[in-house]
Amino acid sequence: MSRFAQPQADAFRRLNDSLAFDWRLAPFDVQQSVAHARMLAAQGIISEADRDALHAALRQVAEEVHDGSFEFAERDEDVHMAIERRVTELAGEAGGRLHTGRSRNDQVATDMAMFTRQAALDSAAAVLSLVQTLMELAERHLDWPMPGYTHLQRAQPVYLGHHLLAYAWMLLRDHGRFTAVLDGTDALPLGAGALAGVNFDTDRTLVAGELGFGAVAENSIDAVSNRDFVLDYLSAASTCATHLSRLGAEIVLWSSEEFGFCEVSDAWASGSSIMPQKKNPDAAELLRAKAPRIAAHLTAMLGVMHGLPLTYNKDMQEDKEHLFDAVDTLELVLGAAQGMLSTISFRRGRLEQAAADEFLAATDVADYLVKRGMPFRSSHGVVAGLVRLAVSSGRTLTELTPEELSDASPLLDAEGFYALLRDGAWLESKASRGGTGSSAVRAQLQHLRAALERARSGRR
Repeated sequence: MSRFAQPQADAFRRLNDSLAFDWRLAPFDVQQSVAHARMLAAQGIISEADRDALHAALRQVAEEVHDGSFEFAERDEDVHMAIERRVTELAGEAGGRLHTGRSRNDQVATDMAMFTRQAALDSAAAVLSLVQTLMELAERHLDWPMPGYTHLQRAQPVYLGHHLLAYAWMLLRDHGRFTAVLDGTDALPLGAGALAGVNFDTDRTLVAGELGFGAVAENSIDAVSNRDFVLDYLSAASTCATHLSRLGAEIVLWSSEEFGFCEVSDAWASGSSIMPQKKNPDAAELLRAKAPRIAAHLTAMLGVMHGLPLTYNKDMQEDKEHLFDAVDTLELVLGAAQGMLSTISFRRGRLEQAAADEFLAATDVADYLVKRGMPFRSSHGVVAGLVRLAVSSGRTLTELTPEELSDASPLLDAEGFYALLRDGAWLESKASRGGTGSSAVRAQLQHLRAALERARSGRR
């Protein structure tokens, strides 16, 4: 029997049905149903015989879901109804008791929390794997000089290892964001019912312990209307994907003939349909393009929840496709970044040639004058004048004469000036913690190893 006298319109049914995407919740739905049935029997709400029949049916459903033999029926509106239908087919009358003491509202909230928790754990693990790859890559290129850039203009020289470690630290922060998602999924919604609680003396703490939740949601209204954890994951994924997009953008630039700093392996490149000479860094380009896709899911989900009155509203069905696609996309780009970086090759000669640009030492010359007593703003002006003189006369800084240096400033000792520009001395002068000098980068690697170990062990 139904309260509705008319059947649903076909267009509404297609709009309303979520089985096309929420089938991914099936393993979590089965798991929570097993725990729910056990709790119902422990509380005397159903018999032990009904519990055993339900568990046997749920084991069969779990096997069918796992091997892909589970058959969805045309009348199944969502994965929850599909599983309950199949359980009833297998368990008979006991199947009709499975939904005692719960609603689809708290049921789906629980499934989503469990799915998000697993997604956050998987993303965190993949991020740490990529941090390890970047750290090893940095170690192999510890002393390879290259130009550092601001505004995409050559600014100051750095070591390639130092540059690569910047991404490792970014990703380590991403790991922290994904682990923080776990806090938001730690309160069990199940037992909140539709919105007001249930009419049975349930043991939510028992269910929480069995399903790996650290607590129960204390307010039934909040429990069924909460999707903060979805927003938390989407936010962490958006930031992580943005970091990968920056990495991809640099690889695209560096692998061009204009830069020539690196080459991606053939396994992570593609050719042209018309130009046989082309080798395109498409994997790196797609790291750029996937980031706004994930960020768009965050924006869309914020739009879904914005201004939404309590408690459950059908709008919240939209949480799944945004979350699922973001999870899949992030998994894909993290794997691609891992594979591409594991096989990339760098060209030391081109990097060194670009880093040998003496104008990159302009700040170091200004600091040299500061150490000899000149205020930095004055030294900045003196060196700017030297650069202007060199550029206008088509010379490098070391080709300026001692007389020209003396005219610029009596503090500009020619011997010290030329020594500063010789053999990359200005690069090794960056000895401050976190800088690009060799000793500082080696210390940074030690700090990163320790931080990576803490992350792996779950310590902050």
